Amino acid sequence: MSETPDPSPQAAPRRAARSFEYFARTGSLSGLLLLISAVLALMWANSPWHASYFVLWEQRVSLHFPALSLDLSLLSWINDGLMAAFFLLVGLEIKRELLVGELASRRRAALPIGAALGGMIVPALIYWVLIPSGEASAGWAMPMATDIAFALGVLALLGPRVPLGLKVFLTALAVVDDVGAVLVIAVFYTGGLEAVPLAIAAVIASLLVLLNRRRVRQLAPYLLVGLGLWIALHESGLHATLAGIVLALAIPSRTRIDAVEFSTRARGLIHEFDRAETGDRLVITSQGQQEALYGLETAAEQVQAPLLRLEHGMQPLVQYGIMPLFAFANAGVRVVGTGGELMRPVTLGVVAGLLLGKPLGISLASWFVVRRGWAALPTRTTWTLIHGASWLGGIGFTMSLFIATLAFSGSTNLLAAKLGILLASTAAGVAGALIVRKGLRALPAATVDVTS
Repeated sequence: MSETPDPSPQAAPRRAARSFEYFARTGSLSGLLLLISAVLALMWANSPWHASYFVLWEQRVSLHFPALSLDLSLLSWINDGLMAAFFLLVGLEIKRELLVGELASRRRAALPIGAALGGMIVPALIYWVLIPSGEASAGWAMPMATDIAFALGVLALLGPRVPLGLKVFLTALAVVDDVGAVLVIAVFYTGGLEAVPLAIAAVIASLLVLLNRRRVRQLAPYLLVGLGLWIALHESGLHATLAGIVLALAIPSRTRIDAVEFSTRARGLIHEFDRAETGDRLVITSQGQQEALYGLETAAEQVQAPLLRLEHGMQPLVQYGIMPLFAFANAGVRVVGTGGELMRPVTLGVVAGLLLGKPLGISLASWFVVRRGWAALPTRTTWTLIHGASWLGGIGFTMSLFIATLAFSGSTNLLAAKLGILLASTAAGVAGALIVRKGLRALPAATVDVTS
């Protein structure tokens, strides 16, 4: 039975609010903000005022400490500084997945790990085959990346018919992909190392381990020490964003009380809360109710792992602030008059890697893992849907742009790399959406996952 449209003046705002809530709940709002940021950057960079866009990011910002001064461009503060918070969130997600998520079980982890390895190795090989040497060959890692915010955003736009298993597969794949990207950045995109700052960074990292071993649960000491680690790594020659990963691994995952003890405490405190009612239904007049609420807050804090508290607290900042700002600062390429850039080797290499290597690598590796009996397809997921997800894996965007800035900083190849990433990510998103949509139409009605 179809629902009769509400003609009242309040209907449109209510529908808009429901749409916003759906976008926020499914995680596609982050992808939408990334898209808007990239489009705005492109519009500004190709407007009559394009010079002001590039001048803005070259503005110098200095911070002075007693024994150290940091003088970086605004773009560097975003790419080296704010993106450390992005990598901290990535590290927290990786640690959680390894402990209790899809990567905690060998059989459940086999499919996304295999798919991610295929989706990293094949694109890198294709890029290397096309560009085996020269300056442009430094960008071989660009097509290895997957932007999970955009990929899950596309799935969310396809509605609740998308099986939950497909979303979990794509998320776990992206987590493994991020592990690979972090290792690649640490090993292959590191400049000359300075011994003294590197030694200081090692001491600071040891302090983080000590905080964890001493079961310190407050997040402030970790974040303060992590800031010192970022400064040391920045001065050492290693990429400073790796401080986020190291910090994430040190954040405790243990809880002070377990679920049973929390439930017992909570029931007792709620009973005390009800018993302390004074009759006016105002908590401010009841000392007993205030004490019960404080006890509930304490118990709720003790049953939550610091890792989860930090992850949940950082998600809005990173997804709705740092990542859109990164996109706005890095996606602005001057398209006007750059037709020749499209034929540069680096552009062709990253496009081939993302549009050919990603779907081929993820699909073939997934088929091999399942064929060998090491894993099974997720519930209510078909090979057509896996193939569609493999195309969505070709949306490189955030991490690909980040690697491009490392590989081609100050090089004329950076523009060509960004053009290739933007074109390939757009094409991969459209192709992936069409294939997944086709796969959803073939699903029997009984297997539609209405809970996802």
